[in-house]
Amino acid sequence: MIEKSFFAGFGGQGIISLGQIWVYFAMQEGKNVTFFPFYGAEKRGGIARASVIISDEEIASPLVVKPDSALVMNIDSLPLCEGMLKENGLLVVNTSLVKENPRRNDIKVVKIEATHMAEQVGNAQFANMVALGAMAKLTGAFSLGNTEVILRKFFSSDKHQFVPMNVKAIEAGAKAV
Repeated sequence: MIEKSFFAGFGGQGIISLGQIWVYFAMQEGKNVTFFPFYGAEKRGGIARASVIISDEEIASPLVVKPDSALVMNIDSLPLCEGMLKENGLLVVNTSLVKENPRRNDIKVVKIEATHMAEQVGNAQFANMVALGAMAKLTGAFSLGNTEVILRKFFSSDKHQFVPMNVKAIEAGAKAV
């Protein structure tokens, strides 16, 4: 199994954190991973992207040129993600912020109101975790069976108060698809 994924949005949406947590889940299952963040110089609001690879085998190259799956968290990221996605790839779109439809018809598009769902869970800032849950279920890249335990390992103890909200957001995203 190999899953090459690309996440894109703007600074402040937790794209980089999403990528880190994504590979951390896979690492807990003993899988090989790569993680490459990219963000603009702005503090908030600039571009934020992360490319990740999860594999049962050794990873020959850490570059994600034609991802198997991509996540679009804002409208500016739609053309980039749509253009780079491989044929028959998976495009997950946060329709809370992206109202346009992709133009390609050779990809699978899954729409999820990640930001709205995060608000329902308790805070829009958890939209990245809603997206993580949806993408994990759709790609099968790793299991969500031990979500709370893994998040408690990932986050420092001063952040453990947010683990229940993260778990709820991930579960909501997985349930929505």
